[in-house]
Amino acid sequence: MAQKLSHRERFHNVFNFMQVDRIPCYFFGSWAETKARWVNEGFKEIVPGTTNWRADAGPQLEGMDPDWELGLWSAYGLVNLAPIGNIEPCALEENEERRILRSTIGEEYVERKDGTSISHTIKYPLKPTRDSWQNFKTFLDDDTNRFPDNIKEKAEEVFKEDRVFAFMGGSLYSWLRNWMGVEEISYLMYDDPDLLEEMVSYITDHFIRLTKPILKYTDFDFVYFFEDCCGANGPLFSPEIYKDIFDKHYKRILKHYKDHGIPLALVDSDGFSEPLIPCWLESGFDLFFPIEVGKWGANPTDLRGKFGEIKMFGAIDKTYIYGPEKDLRQHLESLRPSVMEGGFIPIPDHRIPPEVSYEQMTRYIKVFHEVFNG
Repeated sequence: MAQKLSHRERFHNVFNFMQVDRIPCYFFGSWAETKARWVNEGFKEIVPGTTNWRADAGPQLEGMDPDWELGLWSAYGLVNLAPIGNIEPCALEENEERRILRSTIGEEYVERKDGTSISHTIKYPLKPTRDSWQNFKTFLDDDTNRFPDNIKEKAEEVFKEDRVFAFMGGSLYSWLRNWMGVEEISYLMYDDPDLLEEMVSYITDHFIRLTKPILKYTDFDFVYFFEDCCGANGPLFSPEIYKDIFDKHYKRILKHYKDHGIPLALVDSDGFSEPLIPCWLESGFDLFFPIEVGKWGANPTDLRGKFGEIKMFGAIDKTYIYGPEKDLRQHLESLRPSVMEGGFIPIPDHRIPPEVSYEQMTRYIKVFHEVFNG
């Protein structure tokens, strides 16, 4: 058994196929309704006041390693990467169940008042035309209040803690998909691929430009790319389109991060992602997430049989957490050989839904440690 490691040492040892004292226990957050249920069933914060009850991340649970997602989406307050719109946000319509809202970038969307179901966009802020893009990209050009006054001091404070630090370093597909919609960006790939690549290139430049000033003060463990580019039946675009439009820009942005000392790059793809794994490896990605089990039964053994010694984060079917304990244990045991090979940290393959009771989640943590660390 290896000597006791810090959280960061343990994470890197796993992904460098080195010996560890134990396998880290993580998850990928939970629905707001899940958090509310757990509170009703006896959950109390380990550190009072640290849970965002409406956000997806957390909460921190006894027996789990410190949440790797905490601070990810806000870049720890070191930089604001989001487009800065100039439109007055407002509620356009409202009733007892729903409200229609307009954002600062002009998106109009329906939001339910009674839960955390995904909002429904009824008007996208970006049209797949050059004129619309010329207007929209001014939201990326605006650098008003993107950085705090004391970047160095703020970064020093952030990195005092012993936990894994992930940095939201890019979204070359999903940002555009969110701004245009799946249908429009899919047509654009064929109708005007030059315009789409111009957009991808501009967003790449945007991330490089805004992250360069802060990276000299930071010490991130991995860079996280939010792409959500795969569905139940496969990717939302072909490997050929990836190679023609995206590959060169991923290569240059990943070089940017690795040149600044970030050792690992993770792609969050969702869905059945196998056709794109060779493309991601060629571009320079190291780590694949969430390895959704889904209806196709993705599992690490098969993936390594097809793609070699790839590094993975995920692959636990979260539905087993609210099933019988014997089935949960059997599912985790099936992953143990791949975990023991190294390069793989098993975590539930997406947000924990409200079907999972607090007792079932604590049972999951107990069984996890028994299977992987017993």
